[in-house]
Amino acid sequence: MLETFTVETEEPIRIDRYLASVSKLSRTRVQALCDEGFVRVDDKPVKSSYKLSDGEVIEAEIPADQELQVEPENIPLDILYEDSDIIVVNKPKGMVVHPAPGHENGTLVNALLYHCHDLSGINGVLRPGIVHRIDKDTTGCLVAAKNDAAHRSLAKQLEDKTCHREYRAIVEGILDTDAAVIDAPIGRDPRNRQRMAVTDVHGRSARTHYRVLERFRDTTYIECKLETGRTHQIRVHMKYCGHPVLGDEKYGHKCKLMDTQGQVLHAYRLTLVHPSTGRTMVFEAPLPEYFQQLLALLEKQK
Repeated sequence: MLETFTVETEEPIRIDRYLASVSKLSRTRVQALCDEGFVRVDDKPVKSSYKLSDGEVIEAEIPADQELQVEPENIPLDILYEDSDIIVVNKPKGMVVHPAPGHENGTLVNALLYHCHDLSGINGVLRPGIVHRIDKDTTGCLVAAKNDAAHRSLAKQLEDKTCHREYRAIVEGILDTDAAVIDAPIGRDPRNRQRMAVTDVHGRSARTHYRVLERFRDTTYIECKLETGRTHQIRVHMKYCGHPVLGDEKYGHKCKLMDTQGQVLHAYRLTLVHPSTGRTMVFEAPLPEYFQQLLALLEKQK
């Protein structure tokens, strides 16, 4: 469906902010559409950071969502914290966060709907309560909102970078630098639409801080802190540095030591400000068993 908007503004404004204010689209949805090249201004594709001027014409091609029936499912959850505003879970490996074509059930959202009953509706019927995501084969901390006020608060914290996400990962090869910041834009890979890549073509700014925790014979154990939250950000940035996350077959190679069932990446710490109390809260998810076993194997190889 093609929608057209004529801009009315007294001063320049980002296109993602503007479209979110004049349409039913969320800002996140607008950013995704810009990444895919579905948003044009004066017949030219633009990034989500494009500054609009009064009188410009926006054309947004909005792909039709596939109708999915999202049902509550009695799936066990590892709950790290819960109250009337938020729920923080330790997501297991192999679980998709929200329903999508090909993953209609067995998702975190299905489990949350069964457990909570009350989730924010800002992201619609397919993603109720979901403020941020982690990949299917990434484990660890994830927060969901139980009401719209909590959702708006958490989303604002992510936007303002006052909500901090820290990961642990094992990457291929030896990182020579003890700590660094990877500052490189991420967008859809022009050569493979199923992957993301460092690219200037519709790429959005992305910054990842990493610190070496331990070096093994031919791998490195690191801590990563996200300054932005792009799709596959750590996985793409580490591939860009020549050190893909171990076990990540999409961006690197399968782990030869053991079956890791995907990338060795764990969201181990989440820091946020509680939407109601204003109190800073820190949540930690212990390393999953396979991750600990792999570290022990690598230690023996030293």
